[in-house]
This record gives sequence, structure tokens and C-alpha cells, in this order.
Amino acid sequence: MSADKAKPISAAEAKSLFADLEKSSGIVLAVSGGPDSTALMWLAARWRKSTKARPELIAVTVDHGLRKKSKKEAKGVRKQAKKFGVEHRIVQWSGAKPKTAIQELARRARYRLLTDVAKEAGAAHVLTAHTLDDQAETVLMRMARGSGIAGLGAMARRSRLDGLILVRPFLDVPKARLIATLDRARVPYVEDPSNADAKFTRVRWRELMPRLAREGLDARRLSILARRMRRADTAIEADVDRVAATFGFAAGDAAKIPVEDFAGLRSEIALRLLGRAMTRLGDEGPVELGKLETLFAAANTAVQKGGKAAFRRSLAGAIVTIAGGVVTVERAPARRKRRE
Repeated sequence: MSADKAKPISAAEAKSLFADLEKSSGIVLAVSGGPDSTALMWLAARWRKSTKARPELIAVTVDHGLRKKSKKEAKGVRKQAKKFGVEHRIVQWSGAKPKTAIQELARRARYRLLTDVAKEAGAAHVLTAHTLDDQAETVLMRMARGSGIAGLGAMARRSRLDGLILVRPFLDVPKARLIATLDRARVPYVEDPSNADAKFTRVRWRELMPRLAREGLDARRLSILARRMRRADTAIEADVDRVAATFGFAAGDAAKIPVEDFAGLRSEIALRLLGRAMTRLGDEGPVELGKLETLFAAANTAVQKGGKAAFRRSLAGAIVTIAGGVVTVERAPARRKRRE
């Protein structure tokens, strides 16, 4: 859908998009100056004027320091924010910049800086301008990586972010509609050249989208897939919660479950239960799905034999042991330092 054919977002539609934020203690808007985030700021400002509660809006521009024009663009956003009646702050990603995985690390830094501002201001919500197009690209990227059900759920409209609530009000809105909205209102915006740089994975998927759409796999269908995956994931996680509570997997220094009970679980439930325990008890962060599946397959073979064969594997700082008719997950002992 091109911007000239797209329908601008009306005041009534914007009111619906922001309706659940009326009673917020404060809202931080992530605004880079690009079309999506500029539309977020403009629509949020217009919406706020129409509400009785009128929550505080703070537009935050993160200057990553990766481009020469970034400072000038950040100041441009400040001028726009002032015109819209929105408070604005510029925060910087300081320190040495990485040479690899720049976009991912910049994203993490951006969220950290946004939450810092939100907490300082007492704001409960952080809003980003992710669109339907972004959601579709995320689904494709995760499919290519071999993600599971949770990964294919991509982005949710609302999620937790370091004690705050992250909201993506435009997740069902095509980017073209945001551009059409700005064009009608004669609101200027900038284009980040990195959004057209094919060295980035997301850009390459973006370039493929028109061809996929011609075969029926458009952004809307990919978004529907993500929604269905999140729905399935929620149902499965509820079952894992129940099993974890039954066997005390959510507390203690070790997680234990009798071999016969473990063998009676559905594979997906048992896999996730194992992964949860390893993530909680290990010290290396979330377990990578592919590696977890390999370990689970080996453990399941031992379980099917009644747990009689000795089994002991480590992963992500945790150890899984099958012995004495019990599957046990516990923290791996600290590694000994090599002598100089």
C-alpha cells in the first residue's frame, strides 16, 4: 500500500488506539524523527488534547551517535515537539560503539535509556511506533532463524519492560497510513538512510515483502500468524505454570520431578518446563531453543528407559541429572580458574 493510496488516521481512530492510556501516570514516546515515530508524537499530542485526564507526554529522542546528522535531527525533533506542546528530551548512547550487531545493541541501549527517563519522570508507559510492516518483518526474520512458537508470536501490543509497560499502538497499522497522516497534516519528518541499507537483515526482508505479498503472504497475513502464535503460546505457558507449581519448579535451589511423571508430560510441556528450570537455576541467561531441544531429546531417551541409565548434561550454567528415578535441574558448580 503506497502512502498516496492510504487513508490517514482520523481523530476518532487515534482515540481508539490510545484509549487504554487515558489514566496513565505518564507516557514516554520514543521519537527518532522518522515518519512512524513522528506520527506517534503528533497523534498522541492531538489525542491528549481531547482527553479529560490528559496524561503527561514526554518525547524522548535517543542520539546513538552513529551518524553525523543525528544531533541535528534530534534538535529538529525538539522543535517539532515544542510545536505540538510535548515535553522533549535528548539522551545519548555514550561510550565506544560496537563493530558488529550494531542494530541489536543499539536497540537494547535505546530501551534502557527510554526506561531510565520513564522511571525518573514517574511515567508508567513507554510507547514505540512499531507498525504492521515491522511486525511482518519480525515474523519473517524469526522464521528464518528457526524460532519456536513464542518467537513467531513476534511483538505484542503490550508487554513488560523493566517494571514498566511497553505499548505499541500502531502494531496493526500499515506504515503507509502513518505517512499519509503526516502528509495530510503537513508535518515534516526525516528518513534514516540505514533503513535502506541492505547490509542489515531487516532491510533485506523489507525488500522481499512486495514479492511475498504477490503470492498472498502480505503483512496482514503474517501479523495474523503472529497473533495466533501468541494465543497458542499463552495457552501452553498456562499448562507449564500448572505443572511447575505442582512439582515446585518455581522455587528452591533445585528442581526435581519423578521420571514417571516427566515421561507422562506432553513433549512441549516437558521441554518448556526443563527450559524454565535451567534459565532460573543457571547463570548464563535464557537457554537457546535449539540447544535445549538437543538436550531434551537425549534426556527423553533416558527417561523412556525408566531413568536407569546414567544421565548428566550441562547447559547455560545449569546441570540436568537423571538418577534414582528423578529428573533434577540445578546450578552447575563454578568453573575452576586456570592457574597462570
